[in-house]
Amino acid sequence: MKYIAQYITEDIKLSCYEDSFFKSDIMFDQHMLVWFISGETKIVQAEATYFFKQGDIFLIPRNQLATIINYPKNGQPHKTVVMHLSTARLREYYAKLDIQPQMQTARKILSYNNHPLLESCLSSLIPYFDMKELPQDIASLKITEAISILRTIDKDVDNILANFDEPGKIDLVSYMEKNFMFNLPLEKFGYLTGRSLTTFKRDFQKSFHSTPQRWLTQKRLELAHYQLAEKNARPVDVCYEVGFENLSHFSFAFKKHFGYTPTELLSRQYKA
Repeated sequence: MKYIAQYITEDIKLSCYEDSFFKSDIMFDQHMLVWFISGETKIVQAEATYFFKQGDIFLIPRNQLATIINYPKNGQPHKTVVMHLSTARLREYYAKLDIQPQMQTARKILSYNNHPLLESCLSSLIPYFDMKELPQDIASLKITEAISILRTIDKDVDNILANFDEPGKIDLVSYMEKNFMFNLPLEKFGYLTGRSLTTFKRDFQKSFHSTPQRWLTQKRLELAHYQLAEKNARPVDVCYEVGFENLSHFSFAFKKHFGYTPTELLSRQYKA
């Protein structure tokens, strides 16, 4: 995979994937504002699946789990401008304002497709990526501009950007049943359910009577079987969407669990 990243600061980057495919499971520690220059992205979350393409602009709230699958398109690489809206910077911004964010039960990805103000702000960053000497505070000014635009065009965005609460202790069973397909370190699952790693493992054993890794593997394989048998999905798509890192490992684990490979299951479906 050929990956190129250029930075204005650590919070603003131009990201480019030139290979045919890139997949990762991510927990977003910071809000991310993304502008698509070329390529396509599929973002799979527990509650929804999103598709983004050239010209799209969207905001991913922090502390979200997602599987990200990036593709080139029409001979062009997957290329985006990504702006991180860090908690520290947002605290500084909102310190001057009297804002009381409302609690939100779910933080979905917000789309601002082709909005002229945001597009102008983000596209104006392009010349800076090739400059060796940058105007002082240009990154800070651009991030402040982006936040101000978001607040102008979306009256509810303060409920996301001005909410600095960390995840509290939540019901482990319902959370894991909803998010088991995301291949993340157990420490991340612990953090998102309001637990230390030790407490997470202890509570998990008590709730599921199994180790996290054994339970996660079984749940992912069961979901994969359903996707293959009921929806005739391609093994390569199923593999990445249920939380496996590569197709060979997925096929091996699938056959060990069910006694036949994903390809053999599909062949049976076609013959039936």
